[in-house]
Amino acid sequence: NFPLNLTQISSTVASSGSQAVSRRKPSSSSATSSGPSKAEQREHLRKDLKVDYPFWQQNWFIGLLFLMAMGFFGLALFLFLTFHFDQGSLSSASASASSQNVQVTYGTVLKLMHEKTKFRLHSHEVPYGSGSGQQSVTGFPNVDDSNSYWIVRPPPDTSAKQGDTIPDGAIIRLQHMRTRKWLHSHLHASPISGNLEVSCFGGESESDTGDYWTLLIEGSGKTWKQDQRIRLQHIDTGGYLHSHDKKYARIAGGQQEVCGVREKRADNVWLAAEGVYLPITESK
Repeated sequence: NFPLNLTQISSTVASSGSQAVSRRKPSSSSATSSGPSKAEQREHLRKDLKVDYPFWQQNWFIGLLFLMAMGFFGLALFLFLTFHFDQGSLSSASASASSQNVQVTYGTVLKLMHEKTKFRLHSHEVPYGSGSGQQSVTGFPNVDDSNSYWIVRPPPDTSAKQGDTIPDGAIIRLQHMRTRKWLHSHLHASPISGNLEVSCFGGESESDTGDYWTLLIEGSGKTWKQDQRIRLQHIDTGGYLHSHDKKYARIAGGQQEVCGVREKRADNVWLAAEGVYLPITESK
């Protein structure tokens, strides 16, 4: 029984080899379940490396900000160039329109500009060192000074009231807004030129004829308007409110003398300038 024929031996060997091979070869299902594929591993790695930036650091938001900035810059440039080229004509037109036909009424607060030198009638709590020793009155070079405002008032013994127009030849008083004193003149000599001294004097309940001035309108105007040239003639002395280019050196350095002169001159003309112009009171 021990001897085997060749056919049996080869069959046995073939069967054993086939079983061994089948035991070494893994099934496709077991290989798949053992772990993720390489493609899946790469996808997981890509997701792990991705940074989730806030929206203000996103490229789309940065681009939007850039476009907005360029738009604002273009608008600002356009407005600047338009304003630059039109500024001269607009400012002159506005100044002309603002002063044309504006009535000066009682109660108006204004600055008086000396036509020749462009200085404003000015006062401050500094007394003259000579003459009357009263509060000094000068011409001031700068426009934006609060001590150059005056309130236009009628004499106390008239029926004129706040808001009334002021006709040519009317007697008026000018009250210094800051100190409440009245524009005044008398026979004392002015400090620089030796003409009639102009000062500030009195107060709310203290006023006399030394504070009275006659309004004289140059030209054909019948009532005082902002764009009209005027003179103010003092009742007591007959002197015209006057100024010139002679300036103080010490106490009021850079400010020029204001005085009264008895002659009607080309350089004692004044203009109503900056101020708060009260509307005309409607008569009932």
